[in-house]
Amino acid sequence: MPPTTNLDGNVVLITGGTSGIGRETALALADRGASVAIVGRNRERGRDVTREIDRRNGDGWAELYVADLGSQEGVRNLAAEFRNRHGRLDVLVNNAGTFRHRRTETEDGIEATFAVNHLAPFLLTHLLVDLLVESAPARIVTVTSELHERGTVDFGDLGRENEYDDMEAYAQSKLANVLFTREIAERLRGTGVTANAVNPGFVPETAFTREASLRGRLTLGLFSMLPLPFTKSVEEGAETVIMAAASPEMADVTGEYLSDGRIAESSEESRDRNVRKRLWDVSAGLVGISPEYPIR
Repeated sequence: MPPTTNLDGNVVLITGGTSGIGRETALALADRGASVAIVGRNRERGRDVTREIDRRNGDGWAELYVADLGSQEGVRNLAAEFRNRHGRLDVLVNNAGTFRHRRTETEDGIEATFAVNHLAPFLLTHLLVDLLVESAPARIVTVTSELHERGTVDFGDLGRENEYDDMEAYAQSKLANVLFTREIAERLRGTGVTANAVNPGFVPETAFTREASLRGRLTLGLFSMLPLPFTKSVEEGAETVIMAAASPEMADVTGEYLSDGRIAESSEESRDRNVRKRLWDVSAGLVGISPEYPIR
């Protein structure tokens, strides 16, 4: 992996930072001097991470925000709390994700996989984008998946009400991550803020499948114990995320899909300009903001 720059004085916000890839990313960036704000749902796990960061890094600070990213009010409260505490943001890592075996809806009436995996980072980035621009050079890193290649955006049934398939819902949300990244990168060109999507690979140790079926959780548990060539450890999965967030080689790279430590080719639909613009407009409507953001 390319070397990472010294992050002394940088403020980093990481969603899903209490376990798995998010936790590993938080620890690695703190080791490089960053002050790290971690977002998670579990207060105890979050405190464990912040305490470990405090032990490992004497230059910055670590803090925890407990938030439910399936709630738009929760996302707005998170952004407001962060803004009340900080006047800058150098790196935003949209890492939190979910995989739902059964179709469920959030309190906003939106299918949960789409809400957590796509609308939450879409809205959170909107609410913090001016801080990123003011802090430039700054970076937005959104964690996606190779499974985005299996996805398609069904504008007639984004919430999968007609027929719910957990893998199709997940793949659609991960495709949305790449489409969002390409669109926000285009809108932020010239501001000094870059945006890239990262595929961490198949990491069976992560906790994002806590809502999956028992069979799915047992299968992933088995995979985590076997030396399979296509699986990665949490540390290996976090490497490309860390690279996107901190590597000097990534300073001017934007609007790209990264996998295995390099720029890779994403699916054909993820490169469709019309799809990404339509998804942007629909997403803005679902979270109640103007599709014109960011206005420069």
